[in-house]
Amino acid sequence: MVASECVPFAKTGGLGDVVGALPRFLKKLGHEVIVVIPGYSFIDMNQHEVSIAVDHMDVNMPEERISCSVSLSHLQGNVPVYFINYAPFYDRPNIYHDDNYNDYADNPKRFIFLSRAALLLCKAIGFFPDIVHANDWHTAILPAYLKTICRDDPVFKGTASVLTIHNIAYQGRYDPYYFYYSGLNHEDFTSEKFECFNAVNFLKGGIHYADMVNTVSQGYAAETRTSSGGYGLDFFLNRKADNYIGILNGVDYSEWDPSVDEMIPARYSLDDLRGKSVCKEVLQKTMGLMHDEKTPVIGIISRFAEQKGFHILSECIEDIVNNLGVQFVILGSGDNRLETFYNELQQRHQGRVGIYIGYNNELAHLIEAGSDFFLMPSLYEPCGLNQIYSLKYGTLPIVRATGGLNDTIENYNQETGDGTGFKFWEPSCTAIYNTVGWALETYHTRKSHMRKLIQKAMQQDFSWEKSAADYVSLYKKAIPINRDDSSNNLNQ
Repeated sequence: MVASECVPFAKTGGLGDVVGALPRFLKKLGHEVIVVIPGYSFIDMNQHEVSIAVDHMDVNMPEERISCSVSLSHLQGNVPVYFINYAPFYDRPNIYHDDNYNDYADNPKRFIFLSRAALLLCKAIGFFPDIVHANDWHTAILPAYLKTICRDDPVFKGTASVLTIHNIAYQGRYDPYYFYYSGLNHEDFTSEKFECFNAVNFLKGGIHYADMVNTVSQGYAAETRTSSGGYGLDFFLNRKADNYIGILNGVDYSEWDPSVDEMIPARYSLDDLRGKSVCKEVLQKTMGLMHDEKTPVIGIISRFAEQKGFHILSECIEDIVNNLGVQFVILGSGDNRLETFYNELQQRHQGRVGIYIGYNNELAHLIEAGSDFFLMPSLYEPCGLNQIYSLKYGTLPIVRATGGLNDTIENYNQETGDGTGFKFWEPSCTAIYNTVGWALETYHTRKSHMRKLIQKAMQQDFSWEKSAADYVSLYKKAIPINRDDSSNNLNQ
């Protein structure tokens, strides 16, 4: 499994969570898995007990030979994680961009090199993969390498490829120069494969070459097959037919379960919820909110990006605070204008809005445990994990019904009290305001329904065991699809 992120070493979003969890559950099912990611300089090699696996490895790139080393650590369950160490590419403060959120100009080179080095590493350590599992545009070139450059290499004879799309909006579109830097033949720079309006589109080429393609929820798979949700790739995904499916991301309940969570001040469970009120009190105190057990708290943990809907929320959140008697706790970072807006919101509404710019894992756990509701107003959401965490913590999600949010949340039925959260469909201020108001009205006036909602929410099971089994089925389907062709060796 090759990716740009892997928890706990490097993460910006759900990609890192998946790559950090899925391999462990695959191993529990009896499969041998290795993970390959860049050796970013910000990774604490001492904390993660990293050792040298390969002192020296020469990777032949089309324009140069790059010498690197490879380090080794392990995920829980003794799953090997290999780090490709090359300082000119990976000695940087962030994964994709500088501190001003400007993407690194050489990102295509950085991840093309990662992909080639990952395949060469298999040869160096004697790992003969049945499957190479690529993730997003960063490593989407791997299926093409397997079908072209590596076709007659005995290490990869019969190796099939799977490409997981975690977010189709990010496709890796760059100047054609980077296609030729990849070492692929000119015949692959066509509108059927990597070419896209005279640019290279790495995700598009990966979709063409991968034996199986999946995304991270069934709902998002359906949305990406449409012209409105496919970001220009819907035609190519539809052409994959049954070889493109959705598999919902799982959750690691050894980390995200209030009955065992060591990061929260009081543990609790469905049978004994008393600890949740303790967590709420500590959350209010930690974030500078007025302590009032009867005032509902809405939690938010997110990137501040247009996809997440926070530019729409910014137009109505002040009305919600002023009119609906609620407190907000916000943990996130991203768009500078949104960071400024939410900081200033906190200053105008001290005691009712608390914000933390950045990411803090311990605070994320406290927000899940101490909030009454969790708001996700996403314009689109491939899977989403925080709404699933929230269910287990009895923190009812308020979500826009899109992608994985729609798949995982059952809308509240005001007649029966059934459901696990509150949904809205229209991406608008009015919809957000009215749905938050609906949730708060339920909180104050329909106590028995609140208890029923919380009970059903905490009973939901989105564990990785089922998702990992679905991936095994995907891998087994990919292997017969794979063609047994012949071509040149990766490092020739």
